[in-house]
Amino acid sequence: MGENMEARNQAPRPRGRPRGVLPQQALDAAMRMFWAEGYDAASIDRLCRETGMPRASLYQDFRGKQGLFLAAIAHYVETRIGPVVAALGPRGTLEEDLAAFFDAVVDLATRDRRTPGCLVSCVLADVAGANDTFRQELDRRFSALEDAIAQRLEHAARPDCAPDNRALAGMLAAIARGIMLRARGGASAQSLHMIAEMAVRSVVALRSQG
Repeated sequence: MGENMEARNQAPRPRGRPRGVLPQQALDAAMRMFWAEGYDAASIDRLCRETGMPRASLYQDFRGKQGLFLAAIAHYVETRIGPVVAALGPRGTLEEDLAAFFDAVVDLATRDRRTPGCLVSCVLADVAGANDTFRQELDRRFSALEDAIAQRLEHAARPDCAPDNRALAGMLAAIARGIMLRARGGASAQSLHMIAEMAVRSVVALRSQG
């Protein structure tokens, strides 16, 4: 009996993907559906069809639609927000890097007519109010962007002045989120670039007075 138990303990585990992991293509499909249609409109049946994932696997791997949405958010941040944040550099002057950042924001918000705006600023924010998990996720994602902008501002800070980089970062992040929301409503890339240019000029001018 001891030998049989030892053999069972040493038996290889069944193969399969780790829990909560989808192939890149399927996770991208889930992300795009949530992004295009919103959380509530993305039904379980349609998500299963788009991702090619059986309903049982969705509940086993992600514990349902909420878990899949959070996985889609993480995928979005890595693949879409990551390059936007990377545009902050530092590579050039503060003005150049902020302009590159906002160019990336506008491009992300408007490049695909099926997925305007931002999965975080538009879709996650829309459902966060009634859901503690989503609200905490939204705060974490917002804070991460503000931290990245603050780090770039601190890199450009002059030793003889002490600008409130956290407040400036919060303002710039809020403008970026506003651009995303306007894009969701159908605003043109040209009009959004004008808003971004004004934001960059205002911050550069403000810091030059410090």
